[in-house]
Amino acid sequence: QVQLVESGGGLVQPGGSLRLSCAASRTIFSIGAMGWYRQAPGKQRELVATITSPGHTNYTDSVKGRFTISRDNAKNTAYLQMNSLKPEDTAVYYCNADRISYYYGGVFKTDFDSWGQGTHVTVSS
Repeated sequence: QVQLVESGGGLVQPGGSLRLSCAASRTIFSIGAMGWYRQAPGKQRELVATITSPGHTNYTDSVKGRFTISRDNAKNTAYLQMNSLKPEDTAVYYCNADRISYYYGGVFKTDFDSWGQGTHVTVSS
């Protein structure tokens, strides 16, 4: 199974910015739609943003105008640029891909609904 690895989280002051990255752990053949989700302690995981392979994007209302999702298909990487961060943005952020196709041992495989391990984002003074 191909792993997704998030990076770029950390501590930032309110109003600051962070850029999260999500990359596949190995060479892949193709990747479908990707998304960013987040989960605060004691709360359910929620959708933050999604992006299709052609580049169509969608955002939850709470981050519109502040966050931007993008992808680099050549690098099999997705990004989440987070600006004007608020304390309520504090959460573990997870990367998701609906389909990842790759060769393993000469066999063509496809993983569905893949998740990364998450990266922590803390917004505090």
